[in-house]
Amino acid sequence: MSSSPSTSNEPLAAPHLGEPYLLTPGPLTTAYEVKQAMLRDWGSWDADFRAMTKSLCEQLVALAGDTKGEFVCVPMQGSGSYCVEALLGTFIPRDGKVLVLANGAYGLRAAETMRYLGRAFTLIDKGDYMPPRGDEVGAALDADPDITHVIAIHCETSSGILNPVAEISEAVYARGRKLLVDSMSAFGAIDLDVNRIRYEAMVSSANKCIEGVPGFGFVIARKSELEKTKGNSHSLSLDVHAQWAAMVKTGQWRYTPPTHVVAAFLEALRIHADEGGVAARGARYTRNRDVMVAGMRELGFETLLKDRWLSPIIVTFFCPAHEKFDFDKFYDAMKAKGFIIYPGKLTVVDSFRVGCIGRMDEHVMRRVVEAAREALAEMGVDSAAPPAEAIAERAKLAA
Repeated sequence: MSSSPSTSNEPLAAPHLGEPYLLTPGPLTTAYEVKQAMLRDWGSWDADFRAMTKSLCEQLVALAGDTKGEFVCVPMQGSGSYCVEALLGTFIPRDGKVLVLANGAYGLRAAETMRYLGRAFTLIDKGDYMPPRGDEVGAALDADPDITHVIAIHCETSSGILNPVAEISEAVYARGRKLLVDSMSAFGAIDLDVNRIRYEAMVSSANKCIEGVPGFGFVIARKSELEKTKGNSHSLSLDVHAQWAAMVKTGQWRYTPPTHVVAAFLEALRIHADEGGVAARGARYTRNRDVMVAGMRELGFETLLKDRWLSPIIVTFFCPAHEKFDFDKFYDAMKAKGFIIYPGKLTVVDSFRVGCIGRMDEHVMRRVVEAAREALAEMGVDSAAPPAEAIAERAKLAA
């Protein structure tokens, strides 16, 4: 695969056996080689599989930019939300307090997780349109000396906002607090280099920007900080420290690992490296976004966000105001043409989302736009312009 896919004259291979493209923030469309890697069975205790786990962890720490041996990687079974709960339950002391930064569903889910954990937290909720900024974080920390940690969402995929984690990090550490990062939908395509952005731990997932399949996530943490977390966790199976300690001692996962998913992920990491790593993967996704957004705007669709905050991960569009537009029919028409889009997840207006990540490039995104054009025509929708009140609401809340 070319390290410069945006200049290729040939599209990436279509999904295997006529599968539709998944235009979602994960699970996503994977390479045939990733699927093929799952055809072999592995013994979770076997030396070969233990070597696979070791390689996986070493490659992920390298992707985070650590060259000094200060960070470790701990894979955790389960979905992204399982792994975020593991992160929060392990790294937040029982007498700690968290500042949760929210501007969409996943920040609010982190707050809900804290409620379930029974641990103190406070919330900055920016709504659907704007990111939390460093000065706001600094003011909140100055006002509450009991806050020990901040949790930030790297890319809030309910709206598509790419949050300014570097700016947030500076505000956090200027006040002697600690940052945790939910980079579930960004790590592998958006820079989170530990040499440039300070944090104690971050969490991501196999089935996002590295283009593996669902089944596990991983925490990349400062070793000195992880060592302090023993006994913090509320859960036997979601204890990141206990998982790490077991892996150090035995090389094995504490409980049955998703062996086939690990094998697929190692193949995905190989493809990621061959493409050119984080920078090249991010460049392809950015090109996907730019081509798709330009085409959709030509059809009359309007993005929820200003260009400044559009991530290269997923883009949210307002639903058209036209009386004949019906999202379910639009979804079905797009699926029939080979593209599965994502419903909106906003609190105020009707919307839908189009993902830019996965095994696809700008050639595919042009086909996405053409499919949307055809779907609108089939529905008798001659304008994709959003409701005036949606634009007014955006202007008010984004002011």
